[in-house]
Amino acid sequence: MTTTNEAPLMRLEQVAKTFPNGTIALRGVDLSIERGKVHGLLGANGAGKSTLIKILSGSFSATGGQIFWKNKPVHWTSPKEVKAMGVATIHQHIPVVPTLSVLENVFLDAERGWRRSDDSRRKLEELCSRVGYWLDADALVSDLSIGQRQMVAIFQALGTGAELIVMDEPTASLATEEREVVYRTVRRLSKVEHKAIVFVSHFLDEVVALTDCVTILRDGQAVMRADTSDLDEARIAEAIVGRQIVAMVRAEPRQLPDTAPVVLELRNLASPGKLAPLSLKLKAGEVLGVAGLLGSGRSELLHAIFRADRDATGEVLVGGRAIPRSTPAAVKAGIALVPEDRMDQGLIPGFEIWRNTTLPALDGVSSGHWLPLRRREIERATEAIDRLKIKAQSPDVLVTELSGGNAQKVTIAKWLFSDAKVLLLDEPTAGIDIGAKTDVLRLVRDLSAAGMVIVVVSSEFEELLAVADRIMVLRDGQCIAERVGHETSEHELILLAGGQSALNPNAATAGARPIQE
Repeated sequence: MTTTNEAPLMRLEQVAKTFPNGTIALRGVDLSIERGKVHGLLGANGAGKSTLIKILSGSFSATGGQIFWKNKPVHWTSPKEVKAMGVATIHQHIPVVPTLSVLENVFLDAERGWRRSDDSRRKLEELCSRVGYWLDADALVSDLSIGQRQMVAIFQALGTGAELIVMDEPTASLATEEREVVYRTVRRLSKVEHKAIVFVSHFLDEVVALTDCVTILRDGQAVMRADTSDLDEARIAEAIVGRQIVAMVRAEPRQLPDTAPVVLELRNLASPGKLAPLSLKLKAGEVLGVAGLLGSGRSELLHAIFRADRDATGEVLVGGRAIPRSTPAAVKAGIALVPEDRMDQGLIPGFEIWRNTTLPALDGVSSGHWLPLRRREIERATEAIDRLKIKAQSPDVLVTELSGGNAQKVTIAKWLFSDAKVLLLDEPTAGIDIGAKTDVLRLVRDLSAAGMVIVVVSSEFEELLAVADRIMVLRDGQCIAERVGHETSEHELILLAGGQSALNPNAATAGARPIQE
């Protein structure tokens, strides 16, 4: 890997981390981070990326090795020390304060009290202008979309004036146009402002396009260090998973039998200001993909189906029976939701894998249908770990200790032992690695083959093409197009979602490409 004559801003030598329970997360990692460069940090879920990022941010202390900052050895004991030194970290789970405004969040560390001076507003305006993305300074963060919250976190990091910015999956929850904003920001910070960037991503195309060099972790060790110009997506993917990648092609076109029963029916389902009236029927075993850009109404549709939107009107029927407007009624009727915000909405962070896995269907692990038996709960969680290939030492591991991909598998696993007939998946592969992503997509195929109805929302349209029988395109809360899965392409879906006209139907499949495992 080529280097400049300038000394690295930060250097890691044989950094290791062993947790008190004996888990070895890092086995001696070397890393050299230079000014003016974007350094890609890659690896599968569980490879050690999250642990390394927490060490860089001051949340964890290394148990071995040495860290150098501007050629001097450093030791820190808190994130506050690291920030003061000049390192800002944008975490994957967007640690913003929902009850505060955009302005208050951006300058949370810089100011105290509830008053924000005109100077702060001016600084925010300068940040917005500098990035080319504008947010309402007085808007409550709780009212923002996940993509907008991510931009608040980015502004927060930029507002510190940090010399090194660590970005952990900064585009995982963003729509295409917002990703472009992040890309422009990263390029400006590194090339114009000469800052050092550590960029963590599972999107290999953006890694190839954005980074100058990459370090790939596997099983807590750096297995590759190279200039990005010497690599391509296939070589990177192979290094991440440790084996040659096999393309996951589209599911074969299939015709559901006329005798297949209608499992899910929507009748004029709508939500004021969010979702226009929508009616549809889904048969047993059918997979419906929902395509659209951020703010198109994708998540709002799933929340309305799950009866979580109190303002929603219209009917949701499962097996021909209408469901009252309450989430317990939806769960009882057989509807399951895996939300986009898995840690805050899909899991209970203070619980172990076994408690999270059994929550929706305690009857099956209880004595007399009222007293849960831990032995049965552990058995069920163990079965889930085996079935979904969850990387965890035991069912007793807290879900907060899992990587993003494994935590996502737990959010799905908890519904597999319930009487779910309809599975709603909101961005099920966001922020997870290539291997885990393929596991999830294959699980969708397996569950649909077993007769479950699945509605899946994804910003990655090629993933929808890999699993969906038909795809609905939403824009501004309205269904503006519907396509048979094997008769459309990623290109056409992007055009439709972006407001352009559809392609010629005869050319619809021309731009299709397989999902990579």
